[in-house]
Amino acid sequence: MIQKCAIPDILTHDYLMNALCKSGDLGRAEWLVAEMLDRGPFPTCATYNTLMKGYCIRNNVDKALDLFSTMASLGITPNIVQCNILVDGLCKKGLLEDARKLLEKILVDDHNGKTSNMITSTILMDGYFKTGNMVEALAWLEEIFQMGIRMDVVAYNVIIHGFCLNGHMNLVYKYISEMFKCGCLPDVFTYNILIGMLCKEGKTNEACYVFNVMSRMGVTPDHITYKVLIHGLCISGDVDKANAYLHCMLVNSIIPEPLIWNVIIDGYGRHRDIQKAFFVRDQMVAFGVLPNKYTYNIMIHTVIRNGNIDDAHYLKKEMLLSGPLPDLVTYNLFVRAACNLGHINSALRLCNETLRRGYDPDIITYTELLKCHFLRGKLEEAEELFIKIWESGLPIDHVPFLVLMKKYFKMRDLDKAYDLYQMWLKRGS
Repeated sequence: MIQKCAIPDILTHDYLMNALCKSGDLGRAEWLVAEMLDRGPFPTCATYNTLMKGYCIRNNVDKALDLFSTMASLGITPNIVQCNILVDGLCKKGLLEDARKLLEKILVDDHNGKTSNMITSTILMDGYFKTGNMVEALAWLEEIFQMGIRMDVVAYNVIIHGFCLNGHMNLVYKYISEMFKCGCLPDVFTYNILIGMLCKEGKTNEACYVFNVMSRMGVTPDHITYKVLIHGLCISGDVDKANAYLHCMLVNSIIPEPLIWNVIIDGYGRHRDIQKAFFVRDQMVAFGVLPNKYTYNIMIHTVIRNGNIDDAHYLKKEMLLSGPLPDLVTYNLFVRAACNLGHINSALRLCNETLRRGYDPDIITYTELLKCHFLRGKLEEAEELFIKIWESGLPIDHVPFLVLMKKYFKMRDLDKAYDLYQMWLKRGS
């Protein structure tokens, strides 16, 4: 456009600014502002809003504040959107006192209207709730009331989420009731907060009831609603019910992300229901969702736990042929299975394969090999392996020490047990 002597307008520049900030190329975004100041068109509040938000997203609030100051010297009057961006950025960085001072300045100026001030106050209140500072959060809640503003659903959601985070369940229900009394109907975020809180407390029946109420009220559950509820049901052991909600998602044309499928597969795996676990995996593929490494690791863990080593190797072969490739967790599962069967040579071959695949064995790998040496009565090999672990610089936990120490106690070799104990004490120094 410039080569053809056509000067791009402000809208074109703002689109480009937005693209640069979204891609994280803030250096070129700043260059664009400099070009606009030099050649035109002159940047507007919207231009600076985008750049400031880009810096805040990348946790560089100081740079955003510098831009805020620069605007005044250029004769650009900041608007409430920029104030909200800065307050939100300061809160996320934990600088709540700075955010409070900025908000107080906004409230003193009071040229942006009560509703805009409530948005900024809500952002700050959310920051206080998330840091557990209930006193300050409630103080800003009182400030909102004193403004005489009718609270919207966003403000109520912040309050309800804040009380959930801090365990004040009576106040959660109080403000949900207040929402209905004020004619402010809960939205999908409100219901998601409540369902998440109930699932966290293990009250899955109540969570399912809220889900039904939500549907009757005409609020369509989203993928987060289903994810939270399915995860909660699987944790509580009601995998069939979780699977029923998965079916609801599919009926409503919501294709679950791999995490949701994996949670249900894992749930059936924990109940040793391999047939249903494989059925869900096949259903996942049929709906165009490719199994990831977590899916395969869950399946491999399940079949190994049920003693089906051949099926586990078939799954590993499937990973090698069509992806995703096995990772260290996959190999550790097979190493553990081989060690539990006393097949030390197979375990060592797997370790070599791990290295060929570009993975370094970790403390879990070595601990399993250590146990296997003991099972076969090969104390010398176990001691050599322990020294290798010690000298490798790997972060070592208590398990290898306990494995070796128990063996020394059984052999009544208290001197070696004591020396090992001294090594254990030194590991943290």
